[in-house]
Amino acid sequence: MPIYNKLVRDRIPEIIEKSGKKCTLRLLDREEYTTELQKKCREELDEYLQADTDAEAVEELADLLELIHALAEVHGSSAEEVEQIRKEKAERRGGFQEGLFLIEVKDL
Repeated sequence: MPIYNKLVRDRIPEIIEKSGKKCTLRLLDREEYTTELQKKCREELDEYLQADTDAEAVEELADLLELIHALAEVHGSSAEEVEQIRKEKAERRGGFQEGLFLIEVKDL
């Protein structure tokens, strides 16, 4: 039987059991949970960067968004608050829609 030692989505144990298999789990403490969420973000970002199609890329972005929701809660916030901060920053500094690439800044 494979050993995974990684954070999984909440319904994965149920899915495993429905397939006729058993799994071993343990509940993480807050510090471990935060660390494992961060590891999972790296994993999902790598999968996004390796996506071959737009559909695969969007699927991985959805996984990253789910992790952002969980991390917001770990840090005493919410996805809605993160979105509000994102909007405020976009208003003050802009977004990334125009594809601007800064090459150099010179003193006048």
